[in-house]
Amino acid sequence: MTSVEPNKEKPAGKSLFSTSAGGASLLIALQAGSRALTFIVNQILLRYLSPELLAVSTQLEVYSITVLFFSRESLRVAIQRQTDTSDNDSKAKQDRYLDSRTTAGKSQAIVNLSYISIALGLASTVLFGWIYANAGQTGVVETPYFQQSLKLYGVAAILELLAEPCFVIAQQKSAFKVRAAAESIATILRCIVTCAVAVWAAHHQIELGVLPFAIGQGAYAIALLLVYLLGVWNIASRGGFSLMIKPIYSKKKEYIYSYLSKPLLSLGGSLMIQSMVKHVLTQGDTFLIASMATQTAQGIYALASNYGGLIARLVLQPIEEMSRNYFGKLLSVVDGKPTKGSAEKASTDLHRLLRIYLILSVAIVAVGPTIAPLLLNFIAGPRWQSSGAGNVLAVYCYYIPLLALNGVCEAFVAVVATEAEVYRQSLWMSAFSAGFGGAAYLFLGILDLGAEGLVLANMANMLLRIIWCGRFILTYCGRYGAKFTVKDLLPRPSTISLGVVTYAALAQMRTSFTGSLVDIVKSGLVAIIFVILLATSEKGYLLECYHAIKG
Repeated sequence: MTSVEPNKEKPAGKSLFSTSAGGASLLIALQAGSRALTFIVNQILLRYLSPELLAVSTQLEVYSITVLFFSRESLRVAIQRQTDTSDNDSKAKQDRYLDSRTTAGKSQAIVNLSYISIALGLASTVLFGWIYANAGQTGVVETPYFQQSLKLYGVAAILELLAEPCFVIAQQKSAFKVRAAAESIATILRCIVTCAVAVWAAHHQIELGVLPFAIGQGAYAIALLLVYLLGVWNIASRGGFSLMIKPIYSKKKEYIYSYLSKPLLSLGGSLMIQSMVKHVLTQGDTFLIASMATQTAQGIYALASNYGGLIARLVLQPIEEMSRNYFGKLLSVVDGKPTKGSAEKASTDLHRLLRIYLILSVAIVAVGPTIAPLLLNFIAGPRWQSSGAGNVLAVYCYYIPLLALNGVCEAFVAVVATEAEVYRQSLWMSAFSAGFGGAAYLFLGILDLGAEGLVLANMANMLLRIIWCGRFILTYCGRYGAKFTVKDLLPRPSTISLGVVTYAALAQMRTSFTGSLVDIVKSGLVAIIFVILLATSEKGYLLECYHAIKG
């Protein structure tokens, strides 16, 4: 069998960094389109379904997300460390074996490993399904067709996991268009089917409960699997590997029974333990918040988090995902230690990305605290504004830069840390969770800041995580002789000055705001002028980044 070289898999003349940047842009567009479509569908469903049914559907979605998270996320991160470049021109050792040193062999290795996600998914579906069916609230479990819907969501999760071999190949080969096509078609079909079933049931006066959501989820999973198979089958055929499990030959005996890569499997196990630790800590934090904050404060925080977190979900999350993919390939240790050149390239690109984030952070902090409450008043109405949600959303604007920095830093750590370092990070996360508890007690129990205190406590936790990641990055770069200067991350003094002046000007304007559309227009004009001046101030650096992305 012949192997496909990487320059045949990617667009000619495009660097790995350029390809990853293009993939991030595509995923951002996909996220935006998906969110917009979901919002429209929810508005339609509100006319035919009760809020209680929407709440139950959310719990079913959480069940699906939980199954998928524990089944595949840690393995996805581990698999991203596998390169798709051939060590030599070796052919397969035997007809039924693929050489682990070839491109085909490396692709087959991640396909084989992805089947563990399917096995874990079968177990997780049964386990979490039993928990949700027996430990759920009485009102939820008694919802019409709840049990049938729960089973349908479980089957849909398994179908999604059956597409995992295709997904990991699409990621490795940077076939972002295949992924975009699969997810967009599946999302559109889910929305159409869910709406169609709900409207049909309403017109015929048939009570289906949450079944329309389950049927829609099933349609999503089927479409996702079929589109992935159609898109990736040709890649596998041209590449000389299979989407089914196949043995791999390795002189170093790095494969369990010639099928599963020992380094990737071991790392995946470490990351899975860390995922479990994160989940337990998150649940602990949720319990802590519930015990310290009033229901009103929790509701206001949830609203601010939903709106403020849009940037994180639409923009930051795709960039983090592409960062893991990019740095995982560039600094892979599966085939040996990364070279000094690779480490220097990674250091430069990480430095560039973090500085861009800090420049954008100046803009968010300068205009966000003033404009965000005005937009909330316009979208959610004066009722929420009078509850103090606007002030909480203003504070949340200071939290977004920390989310951005932490996301990229943890993405870098996730794909370069050794198993020992992953365990060490998990221990520190436990300590940071305790720090979050202390901050929550200070801001909620002593200072009684309500929802704003929740945001501040999360900011304290996020800052601790950033500091740990920063120290790790400096140590890692120093280990390979790559330069990483923290002080050079700061934007130009003129940019910071512009941010301070704009913040002060908008704060002064805010004292005379009445919450009208005119106030939004006025502050929007100030924001536009500020962005133009900021782009002028950072023109040289922004052009440098543009040329780097274009390759």
